[in-house]
Amino acid sequence: MDAIDLQSSTHLLGISLFSCLAIVVTIYLLTPDYEAAVLYRVPVPEQCTSGWKGEELEKPGLKLPGSTAIQCYNPANGRILGIVNPVTQDGIDRAVQRAAEAQVEWKKTTWSQRRKWLRTLKRHILDNQTTIVTAACLDSGKTRVDAYFGELLVTLEKIEWTLKHGEKSLRPERRPTNLLMCYKANEVHWEPLGVVAAAVSWNYPFHNLLSPIISSLFAGNSIILKPSERTAWSSSYFVSIARASLVACGHSPQLIQSCVCWPSTAPYLVSHPGISHLTFIGSRAVAHEVSRAATASLVPLCLELGGKDPSIILDDVADSETELNRVVAILMRGVFQAAGQNCIGIERIIAQGRVYPRLLEKLEPLVRGLRAGDPLDMSPHSHPTDIGACVSDANFPMLESLISEAVAQGARLLVGGKRFNNLQSPKGHYFQPTLIVDVTPTMQIAQTELFAPVMLLMRAASTPIDDAISIANSAPFGLGSSVYGRNKRDLEKVTRDVKAGMVAVNDFAAYYAVQLPFGGVGGSGYGRFAGREGLRNVCNAKAVCRDRWVGIKTTIPGPLTIPFGGLKNRGREGKDIKKAERRAEETVRGVIELGYGDGVWQKAGGLRRILGF
Repeated sequence: MDAIDLQSSTHLLGISLFSCLAIVVTIYLLTPDYEAAVLYRVPVPEQCTSGWKGEELEKPGLKLPGSTAIQCYNPANGRILGIVNPVTQDGIDRAVQRAAEAQVEWKKTTWSQRRKWLRTLKRHILDNQTTIVTAACLDSGKTRVDAYFGELLVTLEKIEWTLKHGEKSLRPERRPTNLLMCYKANEVHWEPLGVVAAAVSWNYPFHNLLSPIISSLFAGNSIILKPSERTAWSSSYFVSIARASLVACGHSPQLIQSCVCWPSTAPYLVSHPGISHLTFIGSRAVAHEVSRAATASLVPLCLELGGKDPSIILDDVADSETELNRVVAILMRGVFQAAGQNCIGIERIIAQGRVYPRLLEKLEPLVRGLRAGDPLDMSPHSHPTDIGACVSDANFPMLESLISEAVAQGARLLVGGKRFNNLQSPKGHYFQPTLIVDVTPTMQIAQTELFAPVMLLMRAASTPIDDAISIANSAPFGLGSSVYGRNKRDLEKVTRDVKAGMVAVNDFAAYYAVQLPFGGVGGSGYGRFAGREGLRNVCNAKAVCRDRWVGIKTTIPGPLTIPFGGLKNRGREGKDIKKAERRAEETVRGVIELGYGDGVWQKAGGLRRILGF
């Protein structure tokens, strides 16, 4: 081939490659994205609009005088948000029936259709962040920053994880076989349970509501939600967001049912025979009532009951000023986020002897400088707010009593310790940002979940490291935990020996930000949500064993068929029947030795018994 021919061939090849590329790009651009998000709108609540001010209640409370209705109000300022009528037992029956009917078609949807729904929901959340955050703040009293972190970020992470890994987590899973059953193929199928339920807490009204919706519906279920009566107003708006996303994608909104009710009605839902599973997020005391009610219909439970999460600070953190400051910043957010109303919030800081005074030196001025107030107060006289309100003041007397008792037993109260009378929002529920130190494991304050803006510092011996671990394990809870240090061997020891469902190494709550299974041990409950385990938690694990090859099936060996020896022996002498029984016994012994014998010779002996040699 001469130079001209070579140049011409190269030119033609280039044109061909370019043409192929152009065709591929054109096909890609013209092919519709069947999983693309659908835009939809949900009316913005009037309370979330700029300048809205509700009536200030004289005495803020959930019970509306002379009525069974729930009176919803902003705990930061006592302004009424609205009235919600609680559901009755008949209402629960209707909700379960509607959810069951809708689930019949939903379970037939493809993974692609479910991803489209999730992408639609995700797009709406991203486009309406300000409104969602405002609603969460109005109903819970938290700051906007806390809402962006604890409501939006983690919800979007759950959606993103489910989009990327949900189908893979729920595909049929191959399982190994054995020598005797080598002709069988084994699988586990993860199938929807039907109608599942979730009774969720008030501290994260958006995320705690959306999280079980995401898992349950993606697995093919419908869901009955029992939001807390304390956040019933925002829950109604958040449920409407989720239901509208289904409608936008052509599915029934009846897949999601909300049953807000008073505690006296809740056992009817928990024990309902139409419920296939219940996830409960709340206190240990209420969990006992939930468990008793669930036994009536044997409803399986996943219980997340809070904790007394320890953060263990090892001495070598003090060797680096930069590292010490990093840890201090994490501790401040871990304790005071959402005014301490966080199930995996840091409830105990356990510091070894050398780093203890360094931490104290840095933490005290930071806690003293915290400002509590109404996070949505935009008036000219308002001040910046670091932490918001508590959802209720019902536990304030208990908090003050525990702090006073600890001080009487030798602890030192350095900052706060009492109810905070906020002059700018006198009807709000505020507790002073608190720092109490030199707390010991025998004090009641070290054994009780506070769920409040209280930083509790405990001293551990520098050596051995077992002292810090022992203090961490002294409380009757075991939800989350964290450890900070530089020595890998010490970090691994703490990770291994601390009694908890989750451990973050040199970090706080990182396991939740990456969708690892979430749950605890001991007094913190059982079961897991989030991640692969969370999806499978709301599924039926169906074991399937099928033939691997055509024509090869299970056949009962002749000597093992019953009646032994066949019907021909039924009328004969007993010794013939006994002989058949001995032959059957020898055969089954051979099967056992062939399948499980040690070494070739024992297996060969088993085969000899089967063949009757």
